[in-house]
Amino acid sequence: MRQKKYLGARSKLTVALMATLVSVAAMPASAQDQSSSQDAADQPASTELDKVVVTGSRIKKVDIEGPAPVTVITADDIERQGFSTVYDALNTLTEFTGSVQNELNQNGFTPNASFLNLRGLGPGYQLILVNGRRTADYPLPYNSQSNAVNLANIPAAAIERIEVLSGGASAIYGSDAVAGVVNIIMKSNYDGDMLTLRGGTTTRGGGDSGRLQWIGGKVGDNWSLTYAAEYLEREEIFAAQRDFMDSYRDDPSVDPEDATAVIGIRLRDRLIGTGLDSYIYPEGEDAASTCARFSEFELEARGTCGYFGYPATQQIRNSDSTFTGYLYGTYDFANDLQAFAQLSVARADAKIASATQFWQSPLAYDPTLDTIVDTQRIFTPTELGGRGAQQTEVSERSFDLATGLRGMMFSDRFDWDVTLSHARYELEVQQPRFLANRINEYFLGPETGELDPFFGAYPVVNFNVDRYFTPLDPDTYQSLITTVNTDATSEVSQASFVLSGDLFELPAGPVGMAATLEAARQEYDLENDPRIAPNYDGPEPIYNLTGTGGGGERDRYAVGVEFSVPLLETLKLSVAGRYDKYDDVTDVDGAFTWSSGLEFRPTDNFMIRGSFATSFRAPDMHYVFAQESGFFVTVLDEYRCRRDGFDPTEAGGPCNTGDYTYSVFGTRQGSTELQEEEGRSATVGIVWDVTDSMSLSVDAYRIKLEGAVSDISTSYLLREEAACLLGTDRNGNPVDSGSSSCQFFTGLVERTGVDEVNDDEIDNYLSFPFNQSMLETSGIDAKWRYQLDTDRMGDFNFGLGWTHVLKLDEQEFPGDEIRNLRDNRQFFNFRSRVNWEVNWELDDWTFNVNGYRWGSLPNWAETGRIGSYVIWNGRVEKKITEKATVGFAVNNILDELHPEDDTFNSYPFFWRAYSPIGREVFASYSYRFN
Repeated sequence: MRQKKYLGARSKLTVALMATLVSVAAMPASAQDQSSSQDAADQPASTELDKVVVTGSRIKKVDIEGPAPVTVITADDIERQGFSTVYDALNTLTEFTGSVQNELNQNGFTPNASFLNLRGLGPGYQLILVNGRRTADYPLPYNSQSNAVNLANIPAAAIERIEVLSGGASAIYGSDAVAGVVNIIMKSNYDGDMLTLRGGTTTRGGGDSGRLQWIGGKVGDNWSLTYAAEYLEREEIFAAQRDFMDSYRDDPSVDPEDATAVIGIRLRDRLIGTGLDSYIYPEGEDAASTCARFSEFELEARGTCGYFGYPATQQIRNSDSTFTGYLYGTYDFANDLQAFAQLSVARADAKIASATQFWQSPLAYDPTLDTIVDTQRIFTPTELGGRGAQQTEVSERSFDLATGLRGMMFSDRFDWDVTLSHARYELEVQQPRFLANRINEYFLGPETGELDPFFGAYPVVNFNVDRYFTPLDPDTYQSLITTVNTDATSEVSQASFVLSGDLFELPAGPVGMAATLEAARQEYDLENDPRIAPNYDGPEPIYNLTGTGGGGERDRYAVGVEFSVPLLETLKLSVAGRYDKYDDVTDVDGAFTWSSGLEFRPTDNFMIRGSFATSFRAPDMHYVFAQESGFFVTVLDEYRCRRDGFDPTEAGGPCNTGDYTYSVFGTRQGSTELQEEEGRSATVGIVWDVTDSMSLSVDAYRIKLEGAVSDISTSYLLREEAACLLGTDRNGNPVDSGSSSCQFFTGLVERTGVDEVNDDEIDNYLSFPFNQSMLETSGIDAKWRYQLDTDRMGDFNFGLGWTHVLKLDEQEFPGDEIRNLRDNRQFFNFRSRVNWEVNWELDDWTFNVNGYRWGSLPNWAETGRIGSYVIWNGRVEKKITEKATVGFAVNNILDELHPEDDTFNSYPFFWRAYSPIGREVFASYSYRFN
């Protein structure tokens, strides 16, 4: 069933790389155990290699390098460099120039998931495949908006290699392949059994972990079975365990003695008719004695009870208990017919924790105090039962099942493959939260009437001052809370038929062809607790929590074809075209994409390549089907700022104070009016085997996306709303307040009006997704490999990768100015990334040193840039018997933390892309049973 081709002389390094990939499909496990350096040393100059499919094309070929660059990460790479998960390995890719929300974003919507962001376009703009097939999205939308694949539930024990195509590939794979394709290829035809144990911890405290992996398989005359299982247990880490982020005194922008804490407990007087505020404490007790009741509070110089340790209760790494399993089997019938089936399962249980809970009373009139009261009360860990007592529990279950047949036809000239698959991802979140009615009545008592002065109506209450200034006990806390449940599922079912082979011979070689037919259904269902809906008016509303619900389905049908045409012995043309038909509630009907590529090989060791591709992306389902949800966001009220004569662009000016910068409530829902996003990408570069042991590739890329779907940014909305309300823009140019665009902008923002308490502040605003105008990026990727084999000193392998972003531009609306995001100090994307590796093998010893460098970012004050981020990792391994191996690894050898930024005055006091974990150490033991 395998087609073969005789190769002429090639460099030993190129042949070794080819042999490594080909061995996945053609060799048993005993052959897979050989290192690439050993393969190269034993490899003759002329080698017979099998054709394989490499990501970026469905045509089988012997050449790994094609018209577009592909990065390969093998299972040995993952283990040798000390990575624990698929995401850990992909996070070091130089193409990963964007940033994503992670476990530091405990207040985010997906704090237990790991996403990729190639080229800084966003988590959903690269297609994630498992064995060439789509898998189910994470059931919770990223940032409450878009859908993406969670890399944390991929069974790492079963991975053979990961291929990363960094460029548009919709003509081959369809929607989402805008910034690239990540194809995670699982093990097959494995023969033998191997057990691996690994344990580790952090040197700064917390984060103990243990991992058990079993990989095995059997191969018969006409059958094979490969199986793998992995169990990972990981302890949480709290911010309290890192002394540089456990207190507001860690704010690098101020002297620790002058640091301002969050107010732990406050009873404020809204004096009727004056708009002035003052603080109230119980009669006969001063502020110091009041604060002293709470062990975590301190009396500040301003006379309030401050809570400096408010950040300490947040987790910076979740606790996880994860099991993944994998089965893959084949059975050969007569006439070159093979059946295959694959099953992947994952179960993950995690606990996450954001900052401790708080309560603010609704504005209410107390007749005893004879004032309108305004409160803020932080509940300390001691009151709630200790650190971690209010953790949110996340339970995830997923499976991916595929089965099919493959064979040959037309006198064995063509391979064919029919695959049916179904993947499902289930998630449940249980979160402890206050019941609004219970906590309000606990402190305020029942409402006894309504006060209606000339500037507004307020409920009349009997504020319980003693309760308010007395710490809760854990039992009382439990009586005030409930569990908020969120259930979500995501599914994808698909069928595909692929036919590939050689059509006919040209003087320069055969014309290769691949054709595909696909049909798929994608659906999701996100059910939030009804008590957190924005318009909930039932008997038990949840305090200070909203959520996003939604659900829908989408059918897709596709047909595609691609050709590989050898125009000359040194010149090959690749062309592909694909049509995708969508059936859902949007206006997206169908999309045609095409691509082309050229490979010019003037010599055996040098290639010039280039590619051009169109791409498209159907709107994320949650952008379409999201139900109305609520959220809180801090905004700069540009209208009131400019109305009062201030400049909203002045750094540190009056507009950045609490009078004009404050938290507002917003609502959001999906839109069925969205169109598909269209893109174009191009690459051009060289691949050069400089010597038999050294290779170099350099590629330039450019990606342009039009109609990108996103919510309107609050800063842009409020800038335009201010211009419409005032009749002029920031530069004094006249604006037609009655225009349709002004009606659109002002209609999204609701203000309170002017009275004695409120000064036309924003009450709430409406957000929804729309097709933006343009997003464009370009840059350079470079990779270098060198292999040195010696008789006495062993074998060395060196690797170096580099990506430099030359352009990242955005235009939000047609006619708007084009914003340079690459150099704009408001946007935190890396302009460059570098990674490297040195591997040394000597007798039974293997040594590896690897690392990466992330380039500079803007500082938090947007006045300059901070330094680069460099991490070094190391691993040593010793084969102690023919079957047993022990190893020791250190990640972040130098215990490096984030680059210094003296202006970062917000938790966690550094940009969230950087890890606060510090140094981690691991010991491992592997045993091969046969």
